[in-house]
Amino acid sequence: QVQLVESGGGLVHPGGSLRLPCAASGSIFSPWMMAWFRQAPGKQRESVAVITRVGITVYQDSVKGRFTISRDNAKNTVYLQINTLEPEDTAVYFCYVRATPTSAALWGQGTQVTVSS
Repeated sequence: QVQLVESGGGLVHPGGSLRLPCAASGSIFSPWMMAWFRQAPGKQRESVAVITRVGITVYQDSVKGRFTISRDNAKNTVYLQINTLEPEDTAVYFCYVRATPTSAALWGQGTQVTVSS
């Protein structure tokens, strides 16, 4: 069984930075796709950034230039570096992993990011 564990969330001031790691443990190695989603209060969950096994990345337009997704395949870990945080970035951030193109999606439990002065 695969488990995803996120960490790194917290309360930060506007303009601040955070790094969110998500480690996948269990029967999984070098997943086909790893991603970060977020869900703000009263809004639908949305994709923030995606990274494939070979390092191809895709970002939501609103975070381009501020967010960077990366991964360490040896550690089965995906990271989200968030810079220049804005109040609109306040949300629960979820890790998403798919081991192969046809396997079920796996979700982490989420980590809260709050941006406030």
